[in-house]
Amino acid sequence: MRAGAATRTLPWRELAAIARAVLDRLGYPDIHIDRRDGYYGWEEYALYDAIIVTAAPDHMPQPLAAQLTDGGRMVIPIGPVGNVQTLWLVTREGDEVSMERLLDVMFVPFTREGG
Repeated sequence: MRAGAATRTLPWRELAAIARAVLDRLGYPDIHIDRRDGYYGWEEYALYDAIIVTAAPDHMPQPLAAQLTDGGRMVIPIGPVGNVQTLWLVTREGDEVSMERLLDVMFVPFTREGG
């Protein structure tokens, strides 16, 4: 991680407390953790140079793409639950968002708050 960079994570529900304990034990107290619906990202701290999504929604969450800086990139698996999904590189240039297909993958499903 580059100097001065902030790292934020939105782990799945019950994993937030475990993640905090593990990161503290490993010496990473400056990684910020919150429990919220990851579909909407963490808008209060946007814009982000990079976003890494580690669960697969069935479509591109537009609120996440909107939180990328100009030139920002996001890696995200998208596809149906329990089937092959596609890993995408999403790049924002000004108001334009482009998507480059990287490879086939299988990730856990993206779960939503209340879902």
